[in-house]
Amino acid sequence: QVQLAESGGGLVQAGGSLRLSCAASGSSFSIKDMGWYRQAPGKQRELVATITSGGSTNYADSVKGRFTISKDNAKNTGYLQMNSLKPEDTAVYYCNANFIIGGNAWGQGTQVTVSS
Repeated sequence: QVQLAESGGGLVQAGGSLRLSCAASGSSFSIKDMGWYRQAPGKQRELVATITSGGSTNYADSVKGRFTISKDNAKNTGYLQMNSLKPEDTAVYYCNANFIIGGNAWGQGTQVTVSS
């Protein structure tokens, strides 16, 4: 069974940066495409960014120009680089991936807190 392991969350001041990682376990489960989502307290989970197998990316308007999604196929890992962070970016961030052999998985979530 594949697992997605997230890392990189933490506490940062407004204007700072963090890089989230999402690594898939199991050599048979190569990531095809991936999305990052976030859920703030009392709010619904929202899509932040996606990347396709061909490398095409898409972003929520609220993060365009500040966040960058990428993936390293050799490492079977996806990333979310977050710059110019704002207090409203505070949330639990989740990765979600589809795999080349089929199937889908979610990461366990990582907390990002941005102080003003």
